[in-house]
This record gives sequence, C-alpha cells and structure tokens, in this order.
Amino acid sequence: MTQQVRGVVALGKGRPVSMETIVVPDPGPGEAVVRVQACGVCHTDLHYREGGINDEFPFLLGHEAAGVVESVGAGVAGLAPGDFVILNWRAVCGACRACLRGRPWYCFNTHNAARPMTLADGTPLSPALGIGAFAEKTLVAAGQCTKVDPAAAPAAAGLLGCGVMAGLGAALNTGGVGRGDSVAVIGCGGVGCAVVAGARLAGAAKIIAVDLDDRKLEWARSLGATHTVNGTGADVVAEIQRLTGGHGADVVIDAVGRPETYRQAFYARDLAGTVVLVGVPTPEMKLELPLLDVFGRGGALKSSWYGDCLPSRDFPMLIDLYLQGRLDLDAFVTETIALDDVEEAFARMGRGEVLRSVVQL
Repeated sequence: MTQQVRGVVALGKGRPVSMETIVVPDPGPGEAVVRVQACGVCHTDLHYREGGINDEFPFLLGHEAAGVVESVGAGVAGLAPGDFVILNWRAVCGACRACLRGRPWYCFNTHNAARPMTLADGTPLSPALGIGAFAEKTLVAAGQCTKVDPAAAPAAAGLLGCGVMAGLGAALNTGGVGRGDSVAVIGCGGVGCAVVAGARLAGAAKIIAVDLDDRKLEWARSLGATHTVNGTGADVVAEIQRLTGGHGADVVIDAVGRPETYRQAFYARDLAGTVVLVGVPTPEMKLELPLLDVFGRGGALKSSWYGDCLPSRDFPMLIDLYLQGRLDLDAFVTETIALDDVEEAFARMGRGEVLRSVVQL
C-alpha cells in the first residue's frame, strides 16, 4: 500500500524548490522504507537543482540522512523495522570487478531502489544520489541502510551520509594520514573541516587549514587545525612550506576542486608526498602541469570518491568515536531547520554562513 508524504522537489533547472506530495510505494524485494529523522543540506543538492548533475527532473532532493526503518521488502536480511540507520549512496553489489578484488569501496555497480517514488500525478521522481531524503519517508535499497548505535543524534549521524564522510575518509582512507604527519587542507567548508577532524583523529602533528574566509578558518581551528592560512593575501604554497620546515606537507588535500587549488596542493606537498582531490570539479575545468614535475616530485596523486568509505565498516566505527567524545560531529551542525526552509538554507550555504544546515523532521 502506497503512502503519501511531504517532500522537497526541484521541478526545473534553477527554479526554487517546492514542497510537494510524494507517493512512496511499499518496498519491493531488497528494498526498505525509512522514516527520515534528519537530513543535511549539501552542495550536491544545490547542484541537482541547478542542473549540474543531469537533467532528469524532477528531483527529490536530500541525501545526508539518518532515520528509522519502517518496513522492508522480501529477501532483506540483517535489517528490520525499528533499526536506526544512516543512509548511504554506496550500497555495494558484491559482484563487480572492484568488489571481487576485495575493494568494495570502489564498487562500480551500487544498488538503488528499483521502484520509483512519484509526484501525486504519477510523475516519476529522480531521488538525489538514489536517496531523496528531504521527505518524511523515502524508499531505498536495503543496502543503502547502515545500522548504527541509536544513541547518536540523528542530525549529527546523518552527515556521515555524504560530506563529513567524504572529508574524514579523504584523510583517513585515501590520504592515509598517520601519526606525526603534516597535513594541509585547501578549502574549509563542511568537507574541508571534516578533513581537519580526520587528520586530528589519525594523529597528525601539524594540520594547516587554508581558506579565503576567516570564519571558515576559525571553524577549522575549532576542529583541530594547528595553523591557518588566509589565501587572500598570502602565497599559499610558500606559507605551507614555511610551516613545514621548508619542505611541504606530507599530505595535501584539495577540498575545493579547482585547477588553481589543485596546483597549490601539488606544489605544497613534500617530495614523495600525497595529493588528494576530494573537491568536485565541473566538467569544463582543465589542469596543466609540467610532466617533469609530476615525475620529479614522486609520491601519489589520488582522487577520493566518498572518502573511499565502506559504509558497513566506517559508519558504525565513526559513530562509536562520536559517542565516546572523540569525534565532534555536533560541531558540523550549524542550525536545524524545517523542510520548508531548504531554499533559504541554500542561500545561507552559498554565502558561507553555515557548515551544515540540517533538516530535522
């Protein structure tokens, strides 16, 4: 039996979002209906609204979510009504070439729900990142539900569903930050500040935060940055080198995703150091580097997809650290808002006023 709920929908490119009636079908085989408790407002949702992902409008927005399983379909094991879950967009298949090689965090065939949610008139919706959680309830593949300790605050826990996990994982998984390392992060929005928190968890000795906004640099310092650099009037590469004994950082993470910031990251790392790109570039961006410099500096140039996370492994572990007081996920929640306030939250995000606005239902 279908249910009707309220949800935030992008009906057309660049148009303000609207509150619509969403028809949620019963879960089919391998699917689950989740009652959403909280969902973060992420830049990716705005990219969907602006047509920057694809043109498969209308979109049911929202994907950084936590909630409670309401019902499951046939064949679902290990998940039951009442389970508290974080939703993820990497429901690994277990059968693709990445999974079979023991690298499921690269899964090339992740699962989404097969049955569409629709508008009241029957128009199929495209759920953001296969989730669509700016809604009172959503239908997902059961593998998109990761059970975690229900003692966690939903507003904080849900942020592991995308941006915070991307940043933590860029440091912990992709960058392999270790005890005593020096780390620089360029761009200190939600993802960049999560990089800082991840580097701190890993035991980095020096964490250098770079941004053009002093407010964001203060956020980074509160989450563990030992030094800050405002790139407005500074030579970012020279400053990072100065702060690392003239050598450059062991790991430099670009959380912006522009050619100029990547170039800074490339030249701000030590010889044989690591560069990680976690900021998402746009299709038209191009990068040019002298090939001799790529060869001569050695090390590794990596891209981080979703923090190279494995939700079943990483989410419960990070929630345990949060509950132990060792990972301050609450610090990323700048404000909690209602479903009706998403459009205004996009504007505040664009002005750099928040780390995360979180819809609380």
